[in-house]
Amino acid sequence: MSESRREFLAKGSLSLLAAAVVGCKKGGEPQAGAPVSSGGAGELPPGAPSAFGTSPAVGPEVSLGTFLEAQKLVQVEMSTAELQQTEGSWRVSMAALYERRTGPKKVAIETTMAPASVWVPLLLENGSGPTKDKFVRSTADAGPLPDTDREIAFAPLWKLSRWVEKRKITSERLTSIYLDRLEKYNGTLHCAITITRELAMRQAKQADAEIAAGRYRGALHGIPWGAKDLLDTAGIATTYGAEPFRDRVPSRNATVVQRLQDAGAVLVAKLSMGALALNDIWFGGQTMNPWLLEEGSSGSSAGPGAATAAGLVGFSIGSETGGSIVSPSMRCGVTGLRPTYGRVARTGAMTLCWSLDKLGPMTRGVEDTLLVLKAITGSDNEDVASVASKLNYDAGASVAGLRVGYFPQWLKGDGATQVDRDALETVRKLGMIPMEVSLPDWPYDSLNVILFAEAAAAFEELTLDGRASQLKMQVADAWPNLFRQARFLSAVDMVQADRLRRKVALEMSRVMEEVDVLLVPSLRDEMLVISNNTGHPSLTLRAGFIEVSQARSDWAPNASMPLPKFSPTRRVPHGVTLIGRMFDEGMLGRVGLAMEKSFGVTGETPAGF
Repeated sequence: MSESRREFLAKGSLSLLAAAVVGCKKGGEPQAGAPVSSGGAGELPPGAPSAFGTSPAVGPEVSLGTFLEAQKLVQVEMSTAELQQTEGSWRVSMAALYERRTGPKKVAIETTMAPASVWVPLLLENGSGPTKDKFVRSTADAGPLPDTDREIAFAPLWKLSRWVEKRKITSERLTSIYLDRLEKYNGTLHCAITITRELAMRQAKQADAEIAAGRYRGALHGIPWGAKDLLDTAGIATTYGAEPFRDRVPSRNATVVQRLQDAGAVLVAKLSMGALALNDIWFGGQTMNPWLLEEGSSGSSAGPGAATAAGLVGFSIGSETGGSIVSPSMRCGVTGLRPTYGRVARTGAMTLCWSLDKLGPMTRGVEDTLLVLKAITGSDNEDVASVASKLNYDAGASVAGLRVGYFPQWLKGDGATQVDRDALETVRKLGMIPMEVSLPDWPYDSLNVILFAEAAAAFEELTLDGRASQLKMQVADAWPNLFRQARFLSAVDMVQADRLRRKVALEMSRVMEEVDVLLVPSLRDEMLVISNNTGHPSLTLRAGFIEVSQARSDWAPNASMPLPKFSPTRRVPHGVTLIGRMFDEGMLGRVGLAMEKSFGVTGETPAGF
C-alpha cells in the first residue's frame, strides 16, 4: 500500500470523505461543482461526436465506501482523488453497461449462443495434426465367448465388437446383460439417472436384424453405451444432474448421440454427473467408486467412470472442462480419452465453458477409446469451435524411438507415486526415449479466471433468478457460490488471463516440438489447467495399484464431515496420463496401447460387481 494511501486511511473518515465527494444525485441531477458535458443528450451542436460519461445517470447510488471495499475484491489501489472521480462518474459512465440484463432494454441470450471470440489452439502449434485418415485396429483374437454374463460384461469394447460382428453374441443379449446389471447395481453406485430400457431393446433388435442381413455398420454396431447426462437425447430427460433441470426433456439428439446412433450403438442409460458438471454429487445422491464404496467416483463424469468400471456399459461418453474425464478415470481405474479441443462437436451438450468444454470416450482399454473417437470425431456447423480433422491410428506401428517427455520434479513431488515412476521405466523398456522437459514457473491457476467467468456467464440466469439455491451442494467450493463470486472478477483480468493463455500455449507448443508425447502424473494441477486451456489431447490409463489409508474427495476438506480412514489400507487402481500433440490422438493410442500391454493390469475388476 502506498504511503499516501496509508495516510489517507489513518487520517480520513469515510463519512467525511463521502460528504466531500463531488458526485451525482439519484436521477442524474449534478451537485454543485460536478463536471458535466456542454449539453445533455440530444443537445450537442451539429458535428459533435458522442463522448463517454455523458449518459443520464442510471443504477443504484454508490459512495466512496463502495469503491473502497470493491477494490479489495480485485486487488487494486487507487488514490483518494482517483476514488473520488470514479465514484462521482460511475452512474453516468459505467452503470449503463449493465443494461443488457438490468433494463430497460433487456436482451435475452439463448443458451446455444456462443461468444464471438473463439479459441483456436491449433493456430499456436506448428503443423495441423495428421494429414490423412488411417485406422488400423489390432489383430488380436477376441477368443471364445466367456461362459458367464459377468465376464462378458467386463470385456473391453474391442472384444465385444468382434463377438457381435462374428455373431457369437447378439446385441439383444448383450444389451439385456447390461440393462440387468444397471438395475441391479445402480442402487449401490448411483451412477445412472435414467435407464433407457425400451429404447435400448428397440435399438438392439434393429442392430441384430441389420447384422444378420449383412449390413454391419462397424465396430460400435450393437454395442450398449451410456451417455453423461449433459448430452441431449430426443424425448428422454437430460438433467445436467441438477435439480432445476431434472424434468428437462430435449426434442433432438446431441450431435455425438446421433453419430453413435448412426454407428449402430445402443443407448442403455443416461449416466450421472456432478450437478452442472462439478464433482460427483447430483440430485439423486453421490456416485460411488466401485473399487472403494466409501468414496465418490470423482467427477464430473462420475457416472461414466463408475458404470464403465463396474461393467454396466460397454463404453461411455464423458466430458471435460478442467479434469472431468481424467479424474474419474483415475479414481475408477478406467481409460479416458480427452480429445483435442474442437475435434468433437459439442452441439446439444450442456455448455459450461465455451472455450474449454470437450467430449470424449471412457472405456476399459486404450484401443476402445480410439474405436469410439473414430465414430464421434468431426465438426458441426452449430458448434463454432469444432473443426474438421484427421485421425491416424495404427495399432501395429512400432513405438521404438518415440520421444516421451517428462517433468522430473513432478515425479518427485506431491501426488506422484511409485506407479508413476515405474511408468517411466516402462517407457525405456519399450524402446522409447525419455526426455526431460520443463515449463516456466508461472501462476497457471490464474487461467481459472476464464473457467469461472465463462461458467458464471453460462449459468447467469440460474444465478440471478435464485434457482442455483436448489442445488444440493451449497458449500463454498460448489457452483452457486462460485457463480456469485465470479461476478466480482475483473473484466480486465479476464482479458489478461486470455493473453496469458496464449503465452502458455506458445510454451506448450515449444515443449511439444521436442517430444512425441508427454507422460505426467494424472492429477498434477498445473498440467490439468495448462492442457485444458491450451486444448491438447490426453489419454489416462490404468498403470498399477496403490494403497490408500483414507477416502479421497473432490471437495474441499470439511471438518464437520471427515472422510473415512482405513486400517489396514485399501488397494485401488492408479493411472498415468499421456498428453499428445494437437489432433494426434492416434499417437496417444499407439503409445498408450504399448504401455497398457506392458503394465498388464487391466484384467482385474472391482469385487462385488
